[in-house]
Amino acid sequence: MSIITYNDVEILRNEVVVLRHVNLEIQSGEFVYLIGKVGSGKSSLMKSMYAEVPVTGGSADVLGYNLNEIKRKEIPYLRRKIGIVFQDFQLLTDRSVFDNLKFVLEATGWKNREEMEQRIDEVLKEVGMVTKAYKMPHELSGGEQQRIVIARALLNKPELILADEPTGNLDPATSEQIVESLHGISKRGTTVVMATHNLQIVQRYPGRVITCEDKQVIEQLAGQEPDIEQSL
Repeated sequence: MSIITYNDVEILRNEVVVLRHVNLEIQSGEFVYLIGKVGSGKSSLMKSMYAEVPVTGGSADVLGYNLNEIKRKEIPYLRRKIGIVFQDFQLLTDRSVFDNLKFVLEATGWKNREEMEQRIDEVLKEVGMVTKAYKMPHELSGGEQQRIVIARALLNKPELILADEPTGNLDPATSEQIVESLHGISKRGTTVVMATHNLQIVQRYPGRVITCEDKQVIEQLAGQEPDIEQSL
């Protein structure tokens, strides 16, 4: 089942066209890499998927929402179906891991404390961080913080995870652990779209590869070696 469909759309950033004639279809449960040079549009493409940057022309649909016509009041409901993993973590530094996750649940409408505690325990177990619930973010390593960010992204059981350079600030061994976690999530049925510039990650953990280059989105042919160095 297709959960992302772009047909001949343009993606704008500050009213400037970043990508044009974008044709893209992503199915439920796929693991997709976005690669490209800095400024090539991969982050803009990802941000368009949760209506942070606009699309124009053609048609664009994400999780049943028409991005060409989406209303401002509808955007929070789209985003509740998407988990977002940032490179710079964006954890609240003044509260524990548990309270970071509880804050997200409360902000998205959860009210029953027992149900919230159960869900927090579930996502922390899923990323191997259940013993860190009452640690403060500064007490965690970079890899541990990124695992908490993934747990946060999973809280509302999203159909889609968008990970923007999630290993960019991590050492190689920790990077592999994070990508293993994301691949595991994909294998359980959640679509994962990950922007990266790491050739070794793409080769070690294969997935579908899409390149942003010269204001175009180019599909990597099956079996073709991804030429990321040319794309960066």
